[in-house]
Formats: sequence, C-alpha cells, structure tokens
Amino acid sequence: MPSFVDPSKCDGCKGGDKTACMYICPNDLMVLNTEEMKAYNQEPDACWECYSCVKICPQGAIAVRGYSDFVPLGGQVHPMRSSDSIMWTVKFRNGNIKRFKFPIRTTAEGSANAYLDLKGANLDDELLSTEKPLKNPDPAKMAK
Repeated sequence: MPSFVDPSKCDGCKGGDKTACMYICPNDLMVLNTEEMKAYNQEPDACWECYSCVKICPQGAIAVRGYSDFVPLGGQVHPMRSSDSIMWTVKFRNGNIKRFKFPIRTTAEGSANAYLDLKGANLDDELLSTEKPLKNPDPAKMAK
C-alpha cells in the first residue's frame, strides 16, 4: 500500500523549498503543495513502500498501510527516528504493542568511498573498474 500524508500533521517542513520526504523518496513521488504547504504522494501507484519518507518525516505525518505479510491484519507500524536509531512500534488489532529498536547504519554522504585511488572509467573496456585482465592461455598447454 502506498504512503500517504496526514494533512493535519504535515507542516511542509516549516516552509522550506524542499521537504524531507521529497529529498529522501527514491522514486521522486513526494511533492509539496505550495498553496497549503503540505506534502503529498503525487503518484501512489508507483510507491515502492520503502518507508524512507515515513522514517524521515519530523512530524510523523506520513504512514504506509502495510501488507499482511509485514503488518498484522488490522495492525499498524510506526517508526520513530532518533539521532542513532529507529524505534519501530507495531500495534496489533487486539491492542498489543511491540517495539523494536535498530541502530542507524547510514554513513555521511561521500564518506563511504572505498575506491579513492580509482580513476575515471574507460567505457570501451569490458572489464569492471576493479577487475584485472585475464592472462592469455598458453597454446602449448592447450594442445595436450
């Protein structure tokens, strides 16, 4: 089920030109209605249900109605992000609540480059940037 924004909770990220959900959506589905200063999912059918917008929303205004293999039938799942972890709250339809806390493993942008010495790619080469060319086989050994 696609993400949806609760307009009563959304504040458009305090009037910035780009909301947090617009920044994080991998499919560029979230947009800002500049008249009302509320975000919304412009194409729900294309939503991947990746929960990125749900996790990053500072107001907790975005939710995803989960599928039954992930969210219990009639239940709800709410992530709450802190500086170092995400607390997932699962509310079952009978009222039981379970909470799970997971650390955030995201590194700062640009800090996870393991190939600093790698120079520009040769687009005519069939090898990957980290592959070495194979040695040509010895014809004398091939004849045996």
